Amino acid sequence: MTSIEIKSRDSKENVAELRAKGFTPAVFYGAKETTTSITVSTKELEKAWKTVGESSIITLKSENGDHDALIHAVDIDGVTGKIKHADFYVIEKGKKVTVHVPVEFEGIAPAVKDLGGVLVKVLHELEIEAMPKDLPHNLIADISIITDFDVHLYANQIKLPAGVTLLTHGEEAVAKVARPKEEKEEDSAPIDLSAIEVEKKGKKDEEGEGAAEEK
Repeated sequence: MTSIEIKSRDSKENVAELRAKGFTPAVFYGAKETTTSITVSTKELEKAWKTVGESSIITLKSENGDHDALIHAVDIDGVTGKIKHADFYVIEKGKKVTVHVPVEFEGIAPAVKDLGGVLVKVLHELEIEAMPKDLPHNLIADISIITDFDVHLYANQIKLPAGVTLLTHGEEAVAKVARPKEEKEEDSAPIDLSAIEVEKKGKKDEEGEGAAEEK
């Protein structure tokens, strides 16, 4: 199981200085845990985030004891891509947890290969319930069953590991294949601007002659 070291943090501490020193401000909380401000090594946190994401258990190690938790949420800097803040949800031992697990698409859809369709990934994660030890890192969606445009891959068709219950509605489409877009009709012949100019000039001349006759 992945683990990271945590240290208690004064909530009034300057977070900019913490980040400059290679630490990320964070908090952990739970159904039976008081919200506690902590700091974690930015490198360790980023490594853990890439490894387990939000769907696997991580152990928070401290001088006051260890906590098994989920990375509940992270705040990403839109410019640097670095994690600015993290929330950890401490799980209760012996209790099932509910999480959203990412879907990994595998296989080749005949509707794409043979019919020239376009794969549409409708859902990128599914909600499941399981004991912490049974939580999968991801779920595999085999798109090879999508043989034509009327066949969809539904949530209840994805294989789940033992001990895992699907909470997302089973009839939710996870993936489908859209028909290829029809080629646009060839543009009509270009407009002859010179003819329009000549026509306009002719009308002006006629209007001029008419005005002269009226005088």
